[in-house]
Amino acid sequence: MAKIDTTLLRNGLPLHRIAVDGTRAVTLLVAFDAGARTERPEENGMAHFLEHLVFKGGEKYKTYRDVNEAAERNGAVLNAYTSHDLVAFHITARSTKGIEAADLLTDFVGRSTLDRFELDKERGVVVQEIARYNDQPSALAEHLIDQAVFGEHPLGRPVLGPPEHLSETFTREGIVTFRERQWSPARGAAFVVGNLGSVGAGSELEELFERFQQAPEPGSYDPAPSHSPRVLVTERDSNQSHLRMSYRPSVDPTDPAQRAALTIYSTLLGGSMGSRLFDEIREQRGLCYSVSSYPHVYADVSVLQLSSGLESGKCVEAFRRMGEIVAELRDRGPTEAEVERARAYAAGARAIAFENTNAIARTAASQAIVYRQDIDPDAAIAQLDAVTFDQVREVAAGISTDYSVACVGPHTAAEFEPA
Repeated sequence: MAKIDTTLLRNGLPLHRIAVDGTRAVTLLVAFDAGARTERPEENGMAHFLEHLVFKGGEKYKTYRDVNEAAERNGAVLNAYTSHDLVAFHITARSTKGIEAADLLTDFVGRSTLDRFELDKERGVVVQEIARYNDQPSALAEHLIDQAVFGEHPLGRPVLGPPEHLSETFTREGIVTFRERQWSPARGAAFVVGNLGSVGAGSELEELFERFQQAPEPGSYDPAPSHSPRVLVTERDSNQSHLRMSYRPSVDPTDPAQRAALTIYSTLLGGSMGSRLFDEIREQRGLCYSVSSYPHVYADVSVLQLSSGLESGKCVEAFRRMGEIVAELRDRGPTEAEVERARAYAAGARAIAFENTNAIARTAASQAIVYRQDIDPDAAIAQLDAVTFDQVREVAAGISTDYSVACVGPHTAAEFEPA
């Protein structure tokens, strides 16, 4: 088992130290329950925009140039991400530069100035990011399936938000208010993962993470809506189509054993080159160039998404057969050999991913903040290894019979209605 030490800082932020043997790297990550799901309608896109703005400088590293040059001087890589669940900032450095990396991260994230001039400049940058996103049919299909599954609920809105919010609506005062409301240490956590030799167990690291201001715990977000399947199509005159299908599994997202079983089920369905979807839809029938399945498990709802990019003339045939394969697994179940192979593949992939300190930190952030559960990386691998055939069979039998569909291509919604 990994050696994990957790300290609750004076500002209410949990600081988790996860020691990983045999690495020359250390990753520091801080995250908050402040993703797109926590936005009000008029704030859609604000969590992501705020992620951009903090890189413009803090009290010590005052400009974006100071931030970038400090990272390079320390041989470190900076990045961040915003999802519906979280906003997170991370830096990975050589292990001898752990304190310097923490000083940089906690300054520009924890003490960001949100300069008005830089804020206005960044509006155009994010508007361009949204335009690029909307020019990619595969990315547009991802937003469309969220909208089909969740409707007007925050989980159905795009993380980037609409461009008019960036160009017309967002003010510095509104962004500061959002940060003060959602960036609460009580609903966040900090992680230091890897070779911890340079950060030690003393107070210096803790004092740096105490730069984040104490704040009341934010209120709860809207619960996920009930299952209400929709078909949404964005018609485009193209030779390629991007298809998404989304089912509702009977899986309790708060139960780690059920989440693990859903991962194994999704792996044997479409998570590997030996999966049913890949073998039949791509290899046997030649209907597509890519096909996969993936479980999206939010704090209070689970969905199973099937994805394919394919020649438009073959799209409807592939859609029908993909649905039939899910139904066959529901009615007849998987084979024991499939489950054994998928379990080995999923657990192996997780173990390989955890050779990277950043991957451990990101997984720990989801475990701690979204699910409020164990962050031990070894336990995450063991959970997959422990999944039984009966658990996967139960997941397969509990996949909803109806589903949402999203497609970008030369199609109409009528083509994807149940037969």
